[in-house]
Amino acid sequence: MEQINTIGRRKASVARIYVKKGGGNITVNGKDYKDYFPLNHIQFKVVDPLLTVEVLQEYDINVNVKGGGYKGQAEAIRLGISRALSKINEDYRKPLKVKKYLVRDARVVERKKFGKPKARKSFQFSKR
Repeated sequence: MEQINTIGRRKASVARIYVKKGGGNITVNGKDYKDYFPLNHIQFKVVDPLLTVEVLQEYDINVNVKGGGYKGQAEAIRLGISRALSKINEDYRKPLKVKKYLVRDARVVERKKFGKPKARKSFQFSKR
């Protein structure tokens, strides 16, 4: 196995994932993922696919991510890692699919409409 690359998207975030055999290093935009995502529950989103199939120390993962906020970026990375793992070994697909890590969450922010302050909010209506 050389290097496997996949892509993950969520909201406005796009993550490019590069996976190869190694010692379990996860790098996001040149930094360790624990430095890039300081919150524990966000760090867990990044490593959860690896914990699900029990291969946390087997692969080195390099990530380039841009756009969106930290939560959208973490979920984009999670989708990309899950796709890469299912490419590596077809047996990993079922446990990842059960946790819905191979599903692209298509929900994005609704656009603002003209004549309104936000997407759906209206100005106060006065009958008289």
